[in-house]
Amino acid sequence: MPNRKNIIIRYVMKKERLVLGGGCFWCIEAVFNNVKGVESAISGYAGGLRPNPSYESVCTGVSGHAEIVDIIFDCEVITRSELLDIFFVVHNPTTLNAQGADRGTQYRSVIYYQNEEEKAVVMDSIKEHQKEFNDKIVTEVSELPDVFPAEVYHQNYYRGHSEEGYCRVVIAPKLQKFMMKFPEKLG
Repeated sequence: MPNRKNIIIRYVMKKERLVLGGGCFWCIEAVFNNVKGVESAISGYAGGLRPNPSYESVCTGVSGHAEIVDIIFDCEVITRSELLDIFFVVHNPTTLNAQGADRGTQYRSVIYYQNEEEKAVVMDSIKEHQKEFNDKIVTEVSELPDVFPAEVYHQNYYRGHSEEGYCRVVIAPKLQKFMMKFPEKLG
């Protein structure tokens, strides 16, 4: 049974949600699972027409879904804008439907918003980060659609498979980039 202090802390926490995609969800999830103030980062699918997609259907590109990460965070610890700063450092928002060797609409750069206030923060962030890139940021900005959690074996993938080739070659450098650029945000 939780003690009173834990109940009070959970009650006081100001939770917000950010849903985004930046290529393979394993990469984005691995980074955001290490950010101070992030309560959870769940790999999933969003933005397509078919309900309850499977990984196999998303990989074909036919479902229209993107691989996303559904982030719950404490806005008293980290802001939406700060999370977007991390997002724009750990993926390339200027490549359409691709991140490195991962190609297809399921790997598109996307940020979903729930209201006009969140949309304004996203648009301000894109405008600010555009200064850092020679090519135009092509990140899709859309109203939050239904989100479908990915299969269990995709959750916390990096933590359980960090020695695999893809994890060492693709995910680990993104984590390193995050840790070097934002050491104060490491949770």
